[in-house]
Amino acid sequence: MIKPIELVIFDCDGVLVDSERIAARVQIALGAELGWPLTEAEVIARFIGRSQASISAQIEERLGAETAALWWQRFEQLHREEVDTRLEAVDGLPEALDAITLPTCVASSGSHEKMRHTLGRTGLYERFAGRIHSATEVAHGKPAPDLFLYAARRMGVDPAVCAVVEDSRPGVQAARAAGMRAFGYAGGLTDAALLEGPGTVVFHDMRELPGLLAGEHVE
Repeated sequence: MIKPIELVIFDCDGVLVDSERIAARVQIALGAELGWPLTEAEVIARFIGRSQASISAQIEERLGAETAALWWQRFEQLHREEVDTRLEAVDGLPEALDAITLPTCVASSGSHEKMRHTLGRTGLYERFAGRIHSATEVAHGKPAPDLFLYAARRMGVDPAVCAVVEDSRPGVQAARAAGMRAFGYAGGLTDAALLEGPGTVVFHDMRELPGLLAGEHVE
């Protein structure tokens, strides 16, 4: 018998805030500027859902350490400018949060500084303050399970009764590796087929999430 969910762990970018499109645009522009032309599909496959360390390692391997450092410096500047002018909460997310009665927290590949900025700009930070966890606090980022296991431990909840809401392939892989139920949000950049897998529900509208969590529709 499947135990009831006791904690909902939200990814941040692409799940709470509609920032993945901004990040992809900036990465494509920087690639063109710094010598690594990238399509949107390549950015999604290589970067979306991964930690800064993972992304930087890929850039360094391709272009060298100096260019990788410049790339990330430019990314942080351009991303912040875009967030300040364009960022919004994911469509339907505030209504979903209002309807979810289970305990919640955030576990993201982004840094605490980045989440304070993005969640703050969209009015979501106070909903999760004190319950926000970053991949900078663990040894291995997604698709390794470290971050989600760390979040569950910090929240005092058994991983077996945690549900993870993710929008990236590395994210749902990390949730499954942690022994948690995964809810893959396919309303963003990642194709639904890349989110599918055992113990995973794929959905397209954030307003569906409260009902899915309550219904336990996970095979």
